[in-house]
Amino acid sequence: MNRTAILLFFSSIVLAGLFPACTDWEDDYSTNPSHQLTFSVDTLAFDTVFTAVGSATRQFMVYNANKEALLIESIGLTNAERTGFRINVDGRAGESFSGIRIAGKDSMYVFVEVTVDPTGKDQPLLIEDHVAFTVNGVTKSVLLQAYGQDVHLFKGGVVMTKDTLLTGKRPFLVYDSVVVNAGVTVTIEKGASFHLHNEARWIVSGTIKAFGTREEPVTFRGDRLDRLLEELPYDLVPGQWGRMIFKAESYDNEMEYVAVRNGMGGLVFEASTPERSKLKITNSQITNMDDNLLSAVNCRIEAVNTEFTNATGYVLALTGGSYHFTHCTVANYMRIKRRKTACLTLANVVEETGDGGAGKTAFPLDAVFDNCIVDGSYAAGADSLGGELEIRLEGDVAARYLFNHCVVKTKKIDNPAFVNVQFEESPAYKLLSWDGEDQTFVYDFRLETGKDEQGVAEKEQVAIGKADPVIAGQYPVDRYGVNRLTSEDGPDIGAAEYVPTPEKEER
Repeated sequence: MNRTAILLFFSSIVLAGLFPACTDWEDDYSTNPSHQLTFSVDTLAFDTVFTAVGSATRQFMVYNANKEALLIESIGLTNAERTGFRINVDGRAGESFSGIRIAGKDSMYVFVEVTVDPTGKDQPLLIEDHVAFTVNGVTKSVLLQAYGQDVHLFKGGVVMTKDTLLTGKRPFLVYDSVVVNAGVTVTIEKGASFHLHNEARWIVSGTIKAFGTREEPVTFRGDRLDRLLEELPYDLVPGQWGRMIFKAESYDNEMEYVAVRNGMGGLVFEASTPERSKLKITNSQITNMDDNLLSAVNCRIEAVNTEFTNATGYVLALTGGSYHFTHCTVANYMRIKRRKTACLTLANVVEETGDGGAGKTAFPLDAVFDNCIVDGSYAAGADSLGGELEIRLEGDVAARYLFNHCVVKTKKIDNPAFVNVQFEESPAYKLLSWDGEDQTFVYDFRLETGKDEQGVAEKEQVAIGKADPVIAGQYPVDRYGVNRLTSEDGPDIGAAEYVPTPEKEER
C-alpha cells in the first residue's frame, strides 16, 4: 500500500468516527416544549449609567436543568437600537444569535453592557430592554434595566478663571482635574454631586463655598456607580479618586452639609497662615480615605457638628496653626491591617526635604477640642498620649492644646489640658463594619446605649450625657437635626445626639 493510500485509509477512519459525533451534536437534543431554560435572575438591574459613558459589565446565568440537551433557536435583544444594551453569549458579542446548543445539566453566562445616549433631562431616565430566549417554540426573557443620567462633563483639565456658580440640577463627572485659580470663588449649590474618575482631583488656589442642606448635601465621591462585589458597591471602597488640595493662597473656604468620601486622600491644606480662615466646615462628613483624611499645616480651621472618620493614615493631621473642633466625631475603624497611624496627631514641626537637604520648620500650635470624640480600633495603650492620640511637640515654639468634655482613646493622663475627659473607652455606635459579614465597609457613627437586646449593659456609654452644656447651648442642633438640649441625660459628646430606638409594640 503506497503512502497516499495509507493516508486515505486512516483519514476515512477518522472521518467515520467524527461524523456520528457531529450527528449526535446536531440532533441529540430535546424537542419537548416543556423542557425550557431557567435564569439566575428575572431582572438584571444596572446602577445609574452616565450618558455617553459605557457601563460596567454585568452578567446572569442561563441553566438547562434537563437531562437532555436543548437547542436555543434564538437569543436576542428586543430593542437594542433604541436602548444601547449589548450582550455577549458564550464568548460571542452581538445583538442576536441562533442555533446555540446547551448540554443537559449545563449552564452558560450572558454578559451585558449598556451605553445610554444623552436624554436631555436633569433627572435619571429609566431604560429597559429584554434578552429573549426561544427554545422549542417557547420564548422567555430576562428584563434589563438601567437609569441613564445626563451629566456636566469636566474633561481635559477644567480651570475656573472667574467666579462661578455650580448648581445641583445635574451631576458633574470629573475625569482629571478642576483647578480654581487664585482670587476666584466657586459657589456650589445644594444637591450638587461631583463624581471623580480615578486620580481626579480638585486643586484650589481660590475659594470654594459649598452650601448643601440636610436633605440635599453637596457630595464629592468616585465615579464608579457599579459594584466591586455583589454586596459591596464601589461607593463604599476607599481610593476611588484623588483628593482635594487647597493651596497656600486659598482662604475663606466654607463647607456646610458636604460629604467627601472614598478618595485616595481627603482634604489637604498646604502651609498658610492662621491669621485668615482656611476652612469653616459644619454639619458635614469626611470619610473613608486611602491616606490621611484631613491634613493641614499652619492653617486656621473651624469644624462644628462634623464627622471625620476612617482612613489608612491619620484622620486628622494638624501641624502648627489654629484649630477649633466642636461637637465632632473623629474616629478610625478602618480595618487594622490597613491602618498605619493613630487617629489624631498634633505637631508643631514639619520635616522638609529639598535640594539643600533635610530640615525642620516650626509653627506655633493652638488646638481646641470641645465635646469631641477621638476614637478608633487601636487599644488605649500602656503609655500616655498613645492609642488614638499622638502629640509631637519640639523646641520652644508656642504650643497649646485643650480637650474639654471629650472622649479620647488614650491612657488616662493627669494633665490640665484634659478637662472632664473620658479616657480609654470607646463609645457604642450604631454600626461598625465587622458587626455582620454582610456589612463590609458600612459604618454608622451615631451613638447607641451599649446595651444588648435584653437591655443589659454590654459596655459603659461614655459619650451620652457627658458634653459641656455651655458649649452644647451654642450648637443646640446636631448634624441630623436632633435637638441636644431636650435629652433627659443632657447633651452628648460627638457630632450626633443619641436618639432612643422606639420600643416595639407587643402584639
